[in-house]
Amino acid sequence: MRYLPLAQSDREDMLALAGASVIDDLFVDVPAAARLEGLVDLPRQKSEQAVERALGAMAARNRPAGAGPFFLGAGAYRHHVPATVDHLIQRSEYLTSYTPYQPEIAQGSLQALFEFQTQVAELLGLPVANASMYDGSTACAEAVMMAARVTRRRKAVLSGGLHPHYAASAETLARAAGVVVEALAPALDDEAALIGAIDADTACVVVQTPNVFGLALDVSRIAEAAHAAGALLVVATTEVVSLGLLKSPGEMGADIAVAEGQSIGNPLNFGGPYVGLFACREALVRQMPGRLCGETVDAEGRRGFVLTLSTREQHIRRDKATSNICTNAGLCALAFTIHMTLLGGSGFVTLARLNHARAKAARAAVAAVPGVEVLTPRMFNEFAVRLPRPAAAVVEALAARDILAGVPFSRLAPGAGFDDVLLIAATELTTHEDIAALARGLGEVLAEETC
Repeated sequence: MRYLPLAQSDREDMLALAGASVIDDLFVDVPAAARLEGLVDLPRQKSEQAVERALGAMAARNRPAGAGPFFLGAGAYRHHVPATVDHLIQRSEYLTSYTPYQPEIAQGSLQALFEFQTQVAELLGLPVANASMYDGSTACAEAVMMAARVTRRRKAVLSGGLHPHYAASAETLARAAGVVVEALAPALDDEAALIGAIDADTACVVVQTPNVFGLALDVSRIAEAAHAAGALLVVATTEVVSLGLLKSPGEMGADIAVAEGQSIGNPLNFGGPYVGLFACREALVRQMPGRLCGETVDAEGRRGFVLTLSTREQHIRRDKATSNICTNAGLCALAFTIHMTLLGGSGFVTLARLNHARAKAARAAVAAVPGVEVLTPRMFNEFAVRLPRPAAAVVEALAARDILAGVPFSRLAPGAGFDDVLLIAATELTTHEDIAALARGLGEVLAEETC
């Protein structure tokens, strides 16, 4: 075997050393229901050329986002990424750089991360940001764990407007850490219910704005209620471009803010890798997960950068560590920083205004289609509509017309009772022709059903 060079005797010796009789003994911790019985349903062998042809045919079934009208969002958004971004991150000193544990030979990497942190802190409206996390959902989960450590409480209340995938990530991590999660049912606006769920055991309240239905919220009253009970407010944002127009989480009283940074510098890329943004109040910094780059001076008074407040060893103490995420999405963070630098402050605001204008045009066009009810009154670049039939079926019918109309809410939260709700997003890449095609196609598909 070209790629499996060990002989059977080699395998037997290794198993004996590990104290296992057969290979399956090494996987006893994997639940039986999650194990595959027998071989994968693939040919036993193929030539390299045949494999390339087969995989190429499979890949050709994918429809590129730019191939036609595209209105998908729900946490991942299609934006223009300048060619400069990819050109710079492909340079070998960035593409192959490793963790900057030795500052004397990693000043470039450390400075890039420091600049990233500065941009994130500015965007999220909080004084301290870390050097990135894997993505928005894991940043949200880490924020819940951080709040539990800070408050020494074991309950987290999640808004029904929080993206279901973010809620699931938080619940998974919380379960392992012994933190109780109270996730409210999906709702367009659940401010009153959220405030009512806060009690003396609450470590944090997690709310998203714009929320999963696209609704832009002022969470100031929720912040006041949480703080009055001694709890922290965690604000999540899945569309970071919205911060070019809306109040920052820090301005609204957030103690911890997390966001998905994919929209800046990073393409959709089949769902990853992305980049999580994380910022907090200065008083909480020692409980913040991930790495933190600081600015200092060397022995000769020259400006320099170092990892600060936590060491590599701090992250490998398993259950005693602040976080089990002890790395960062460095290359994606660099792409974010380059794109933000190219935009500048005014360019970022202009980008946000373009997104909002295109979404308003899309919402108006869709609202004019008979049978469509718009559910989101205050939005940034995404909104929810209720259709007279299951949204998933409508999406499939429009896909057959080469229109990717949006994300059925049932895909995010099956069984939640929102089968007729469709999430529609528009960005600066959405054209007026795209919007007209969506409205026309939606009208035709819904008319066919009623005929």
